[in-house]
Amino acid sequence: MSIKIVFLDYDTFPDGIKIKKIKQDYELIFYNRTTSEEIIERVKDADVIITNKVKVSKEVVSSAKKLKFISVAATGTDVIDIKACNDNNIAVSNIRNYAINTVPEHTFSLILALRRNLICYSQSVENGRWQEANQFCYFDYPINNLSGSTLGIIGDGVLGKAVADIAKAFGMKVLFSTYKGTNNMGPLYTPFEDVIIQSDIISIHCPLLNSTKNLINYDEFSKMKPSSILINTARGGIVNEEALYDALINKKIQGAGFDVCTEEPPIANSHIMKLTKLPNFILTPHISWASFESIQLLSDMMMDNIDAFLSGSPQNLVN
Repeated sequence: MSIKIVFLDYDTFPDGIKIKKIKQDYELIFYNRTTSEEIIERVKDADVIITNKVKVSKEVVSSAKKLKFISVAATGTDVIDIKACNDNNIAVSNIRNYAINTVPEHTFSLILALRRNLICYSQSVENGRWQEANQFCYFDYPINNLSGSTLGIIGDGVLGKAVADIAKAFGMKVLFSTYKGTNNMGPLYTPFEDVIIQSDIISIHCPLLNSTKNLINYDEFSKMKPSSILINTARGGIVNEEALYDALINKKIQGAGFDVCTEEPPIANSHIMKLTKLPNFILTPHISWASFESIQLLSDMMMDNIDAFLSGSPQNLVN
């Protein structure tokens, strides 16, 4: 009997990505987007679900009577009710280590743009400032080297470690943070509060969990250097966006670069969208993972996870 696979949000892949074939007899149905009102009908007779950002709730899991496996087309599994899957004997897999180049590269794109004030200088040239200066250069915005500065990394997985490798090549000092409230993780880690206080740049690479929600809040911003910048290419919700707004408006930090928001896309009058008017804040639309090479690798791994499960040798399980 043919296995029915339903891809709920195929639009999260760009044009040109090839979907790898698997060994089993299967039917793959693509939906470009799926709303919460549409999902139950679409998965009611599915054996396998593929989702990137469509939420699979307890209600959805309970209604999908044939469902055996969920292949998450991402690393983060916060869109899946894992407990409901466990209760209904549904396996869940994710994608691992596919973004080891693209996320660190994007992270340093944000760091370099902010540390050297590239956007401010580019916009000022466009506005005629170079002609006004009437000399070969001008110094309206601060420029700082990466070499000799301190990078604090929150999250010591493959992405955090890859960012650390690039930082060391720039001649930066790297501090890996302990979990917040825990100082006994060994000599390779620096207490979370010390990382907040000492770092010139803080880069977030941890998952969104109950323990990391609002990890960076008003108190943390009050302890950061006024010259520091904050980078988040991990998940929205790890940084309290109202506190971020306060920190940038009141110059508690020098700048911030974000690729993620608590709500995606953010509403027009949200705190984070208001910050996009500032020259020292960069917001990109959750694309740090999205190099063509990385998405093709993700797609291949996604289908490999399905193939492995259907062959009786599941891999990359999260439950």
